[in-house]
Amino acid sequence: MAMAAGGPNGGAKVVSLRLQYYCVFAAVGVAVIVLSLTFLSPSAMGAVRQNLGTVVAVATNSTSGDEAARVVGGGEAVAAAKAEPEKEKPKKAEPPVVLFNFGDSNSDTGGVAAAGGIHIMPPEGRTYFRRPTGRLSDGRVIIDFICASLKTHELNPYLKAVGSDYSNGVNFAMAGSTVSHGVSPYSLNVQVDQFVYFKRRSLELIELGLKGPVSKEGFENALYMMDIGHNDVAGVMHTPSDQWDKKFRQIVSEIGDAIRILYDNGARKFWIHGTGALGCLPALVVQEKGGEHDAHGCLASHNRAAQAFNKKLSDLCDEVRLRLKDATVVYTDMFAIKYGFVANHTKYGSGH
Repeated sequence: MAMAAGGPNGGAKVVSLRLQYYCVFAAVGVAVIVLSLTFLSPSAMGAVRQNLGTVVAVATNSTSGDEAARVVGGGEAVAAAKAEPEKEKPKKAEPPVVLFNFGDSNSDTGGVAAAGGIHIMPPEGRTYFRRPTGRLSDGRVIIDFICASLKTHELNPYLKAVGSDYSNGVNFAMAGSTVSHGVSPYSLNVQVDQFVYFKRRSLELIELGLKGPVSKEGFENALYMMDIGHNDVAGVMHTPSDQWDKKFRQIVSEIGDAIRILYDNGARKFWIHGTGALGCLPALVVQEKGGEHDAHGCLASHNRAAQAFNKKLSDLCDEVRLRLKDATVVYTDMFAIKYGFVANHTKYGSGH
């Protein structure tokens, strides 16, 4: 053997001898397996065939004897692992939807009716609820559609003590409310004070081991909405036009104060609505018959005032984003949306 290795063809002879050795070893192994199969039960024979198939597959694609041995040893484990479906990872529970809304009649879901004991009469509510609900609308208001899109129930008014569920937040909006202090009993600063009290009381209940309507995490992750200013703009229209700019700056400044107080109390997600097309309201159009009207029959001066107010409100939102880096502030141009309904009314129809 040593001489063969030292000759010019020694390497080839060694390889040839090794191949012959492996062939003899394989033949003996096959003979043993064939003889053994005659004494195995059908189920055992099936298992053997499965392992043999695995060995053949590995031997075809690999020249390493050690790798083949590893696959033979773990054949059953591999087959079992493939047979078992992968378990889905448990999905992380989504935090509950929580909203806090501050506003006027555009988003009042029954607050003024509850506060004053007012019995709202038909036709209010006829197009959706089929009965009056306290909303000053024949159907749903914007906040109702927002709740529906978030798959949560309608937001209950803060002062509606009977039958209210505050697990998804509170609606502090009251019809007739203003941003300006002292003009209405439930101005924006009063609504914000109501929220501060509601949060403090909720967390006190939790600390006492009781169930609060909203958790600490709920307050932190909540969406804070403002849809207010409509009545303020309407009031400014009764003053000389050269005073509008100053008054709008004062109103917007008070909205900024409200945002700051909410931020100091943990609010981080704000959705601010601009005022709508005030000059397109039927009641105002009828009252101001002699005023300047645009191509769609709306009062041009009132709409200019609404747009001037919205510009300052939008600028405020930009300033808040820069100042409060960890807050998200979204401004929505409600004027463009509502004026679009009037300008393109034939697309939407007039039925219920």
